[in-house]
Amino acid sequence: MTTSNTTRGDASSQSPLSPGINWLSDLKRSRKPGPFFGEAQHTWSGASTCAVHAGSSDDPRTGAVGTPIYQSSTFLLEDDQYNSIHDGYARDRFIYARYGNPSQWAVQQKLAALEGAESAIVFSSGMAAITTAVLSFMDKGAHVVASKELYGGTYNLFNQELPSLDMSATLVDPRDFDAIEAAIQPNTQILYFEAITNPLLTVVDIPKIVEIAKKHRLRVIIDATFATPIGLRCLELGVDIVVHSASKYLNGHSDLIAGVVLGSRKLIDQVWPRMLTYGGSLDPHACFLLERGLKTLAIRMQAHQDSAFALATYLEQHPAIEKVFYPLLPSHPDHALAQRLLDNATGNVTFVVKGGDGAALALLKALRLPKQATSLGGVESLISLPFNSSQAGFTHQQRVDMGILPGTVRLSVGIEDATDLIADFKQALGQMTDKTETTHA
Repeated sequence: MTTSNTTRGDASSQSPLSPGINWLSDLKRSRKPGPFFGEAQHTWSGASTCAVHAGSSDDPRTGAVGTPIYQSSTFLLEDDQYNSIHDGYARDRFIYARYGNPSQWAVQQKLAALEGAESAIVFSSGMAAITTAVLSFMDKGAHVVASKELYGGTYNLFNQELPSLDMSATLVDPRDFDAIEAAIQPNTQILYFEAITNPLLTVVDIPKIVEIAKKHRLRVIIDATFATPIGLRCLELGVDIVVHSASKYLNGHSDLIAGVVLGSRKLIDQVWPRMLTYGGSLDPHACFLLERGLKTLAIRMQAHQDSAFALATYLEQHPAIEKVFYPLLPSHPDHALAQRLLDNATGNVTFVVKGGDGAALALLKALRLPKQATSLGGVESLISLPFNSSQAGFTHQQRVDMGILPGTVRLSVGIEDATDLIADFKQALGQMTDKTETTHA
């Protein structure tokens, strides 16, 4: 058989059903990054430059500055599209919006550039991204070792859904490396951890997790929602797959539900068929919102961290507060690790109010700036109690075992000025102190 180096699109060589090379048997076959607009990623030194320009394109027809919204569900089929389906590179052509859309490609390229990934796929929610990523790398009967400090939706996936698929999970302390290794079984395929946990902000030693995974030949999936690519680029530490709930910091404006999976082109090509099957693709208008939000990611994350650190420092000194969790505080159990791994500690602050959940509820009602709402990562401060929101599905004892004590408050610090946030907490905590003194009198 004669061979050829001809490639079609960004994907690969020809199939054995077409004249030319039989790429199924060709070990030299390689994948290009993407699918992206253009042949290569730009490499800028600054995160803000990357956030603004990567993936964004000027409309060639109108000259519009910025990526248009390609609100089309389907695209014209010509010979190239038919060949792409026939020869196995359909992901690199526009055929049908669930397969790929220019709006998706644009935001995926920006996300990949920020994360340092070869490829990315955006999803209709963070849970769609997590579920698709996990199931893409688990066979029937497989097992996953995961952190016991998980987002509630992920916890439900591992403990309710996986057993129905003849799969299983073991949840362990993310700081206990002996326990992680002891939990690995012959059928274990994935180690799954959150880079910074919710809500106690445990910073996971990802290089150590990767070391364990390599020893046992396992995949590592990291949920980096709290860290963001500004704080931590997990793939550079040896992680296989990174997932984010893009509804949070990546979008940053509390007006979008989205998720993303990132990694090597080879691995993300394995996720793509599952996304087609499960149907969790992101619509073009949502892609536009996410791309717009990403352009300010770097400057927003700096503002989040600055205000969060100032407020956490204030709260730690207040007599009505029992404990504060924030990675930049020297009192945080993972402070040294955070300084070594993180370039940004995000805007989440968790603290415990003296007096339990009742006192915490009273504090929320007395505050004026933070909004009582679930989620996090918006430009406005959002505040909630894990016992009746993010960890409501756990029993009281399960929450205590996780370290979530009565009175625990999760605060997503927005980009408001720290002086205004501190003043608001001062007046609200002052009301609580006044009521306590009146009651005792």
